[in-house]
Amino acid sequence: MSLTSDPPIDPAAGTPGGPAAKNAAGPGTDYGELTVVPARHPWRWAAIAVTAVLVAQFISGLVTNPGWEWDVFAQFFAAPVILKAVWLTLQLTFYGTALGFALGIVLAFMRLSASPFLRTVAYGYIWAFRSIPLIVQLLFWFNLAYLYKELQFGIPFGPGFFTFDTMNLVGAVSATVLGLALHQAAYAAEIVRGGVLAVGSGQLEAAAALGIPKLRQLRRIVLPQAMRSILPNAANEIISLFKGTSIVSVMAIGELFYQVQVVYGRSGRVVPLLMVATAWYILLTTALSIIQYYVERHYAKGAVR
Repeated sequence: MSLTSDPPIDPAAGTPGGPAAKNAAGPGTDYGELTVVPARHPWRWAAIAVTAVLVAQFISGLVTNPGWEWDVFAQFFAAPVILKAVWLTLQLTFYGTALGFALGIVLAFMRLSASPFLRTVAYGYIWAFRSIPLIVQLLFWFNLAYLYKELQFGIPFGPGFFTFDTMNLVGAVSATVLGLALHQAAYAAEIVRGGVLAVGSGQLEAAAALGIPKLRQLRRIVLPQAMRSILPNAANEIISLFKGTSIVSVMAIGELFYQVQVVYGRSGRVVPLLMVATAWYILLTTALSIIQYYVERHYAKGAVR
């Protein structure tokens, strides 16, 4: 006796290959002899053909158009002045990233603090440095000596013990690193904060129940899991900073884009020199993307099956 309201199923009638199914399909139907025809996508093939033609035309223009002046490109691609500029660009990116993310981590945990004062200060910093354009920040730090002739270190609102001349203390490169780092810290703080918030609070509660110290909870539980959320956005910021170093050319610092401008200003070969800068940016961005891939794979252990 059936305990459900469904009618009893006849195995012979309900089986896909049973007699009832064969009769419905017609007498003598043999499913093994049926030909499976894949779905046709004519518009997809048309889009592929149009795209292939456009790509071929673009490549042909790069190769055959004499305006690109590939001989001039080859002449300056590995020139000593260009290699020196590439090295300076990498240095600016490294120092700006290291200092920016170090300060950004501090700001992120200030925003996550239970203290309203620390949260307000961190939010104010992030709001200010995300609102002011980078070029304005760089020019401000470059002209710091105009506002402050010297810096004193001592008792707050009291006598100073050490004095530094800001004209000699903050040069063009120092002002650039300072501006890039402080600008980057505002974005790094939000990236780190988002990664920490992505870790479930239940894991911290379990760690606290086991008596694990807070610093060890942060180092061994929170950050390894937060890195999976932090890394993609952090890598984007590093790549953006690497390309954004071209903005310091307004301060006459000899990074890659500035040196390219100097060379084509003397030689008049604008297009091939711009291609030199483009090629270096593409190569180094690709290298950073490869590093990002392997770092992400390292922190994804145990999470990606």
